[in-house]
Amino acid sequence: MSNPEIPLWTAPAHPAWVSAINQEGNCLNLPAVVPLDEASLLDHARQATGLDDFGDERWREPFRVLIKALEEEAQLTLMGRLMARSDIILWLSTRLQVTDLLQSHPEILDEQVTAPMVIAGLPRSGTSILFELLWQDPEVGVPLTWEAILPCPPPERASYDSDPRIDKAHKLVTQWNRVAPEFASMHEMGGRIPAECGLLMVGTFISDHIAALHQTPGYSMWCAQADYLPVYAYHKQILQILQWKNPRQRWLLKAPEHQVHLETLLQVYPDARIVQTHRDPLKCMASTTSLMGTLYHMRSDQPFNAELFENIIMGEATAQRLEKVIEQRENGVVPDASIVDSRYQDLMNDPIACIQNIYAHFQMDLSSSALSNMLKYLEGKPKGKFGIHHYEIDEHRSKERPLFQRYQELYGVPDEM
Repeated sequence: MSNPEIPLWTAPAHPAWVSAINQEGNCLNLPAVVPLDEASLLDHARQATGLDDFGDERWREPFRVLIKALEEEAQLTLMGRLMARSDIILWLSTRLQVTDLLQSHPEILDEQVTAPMVIAGLPRSGTSILFELLWQDPEVGVPLTWEAILPCPPPERASYDSDPRIDKAHKLVTQWNRVAPEFASMHEMGGRIPAECGLLMVGTFISDHIAALHQTPGYSMWCAQADYLPVYAYHKQILQILQWKNPRQRWLLKAPEHQVHLETLLQVYPDARIVQTHRDPLKCMASTTSLMGTLYHMRSDQPFNAELFENIIMGEATAQRLEKVIEQRENGVVPDASIVDSRYQDLMNDPIACIQNIYAHFQMDLSSSALSNMLKYLEGKPKGKFGIHHYEIDEHRSKERPLFQRYQELYGVPDEM
């Protein structure tokens, strides 16, 4: 019997071609035809790269937890297994290449990543539009999807806009829209789109990006208890690789998951400038439910279980996530000078004033060229440009409103429902 307190999501029909592939897959021995065992994955990555040193061993346990969960919990379709195998071999291959590159050029680790601006907040709280708007500053560098997925060999300034990896990555990531057309209205995909930091972390096999792809509670539970310091250290190494031959004046980064790991983020980037986004948590949770359901449905037909992502979908856990940041700010773990707030409502009503507030807090100059670029961007990106993301608000959501009273009063976050 379903729990009435768990938000529900109903999967749309697959495109006909996806349904046909998955139906044919039901006739096959899928583990044999599309293997996800350790030996097969590692061997293929070694063959693809000609390398065999994966670096330090801390990635192996989460990797093994993941592939075990994929077999025992994810209930992958044929399309799902193909996508999962492709992902994992890519992540392993990248790890091999990163290890080899850093051994050959240890000077890369001397690269300075100074005062990155990091956007963090609940999913669907305006992090993406803020990310893209701040990216219009010519002094800003963001990890684009193609270089986040394929960082080796290091991108070079001369070929940065014509690198053949751009097209390869674009075809790979837009496959999501072909497998689940409704996803296009939820999140823009493309080789030249700014990448979330989860993509920079996948080589550690501890990443919210990985957890978002499959219903694997065993893997999610393992990650919830994991030490993220090595994850952020690897994240920094990827940035150092990306800027080695294509310097960036200042990195702009974004991932909702940073909100859960601010203390670790500041250990690796002590001068980070954190922008915390704020939106009605009930609205965020409702929107995230349909987003996560769509991601899962690309790879499996099992019913959506919102409890696997309780800290972004379920009220009590989401409230605890937000309260933790309040406590970190009150006790100085996150210093006031290191963080500024950005309300979704302000971003929608007066985006330039919102940007000006962020720059002023960090005592940064907002140049005339940056301001002009931002205004042009806003003119060219009307709301709903990529389709309208429709999602239903569950009746039980209104009962969760009191959980967020302190949060909403502290940051002046208005109700949206």
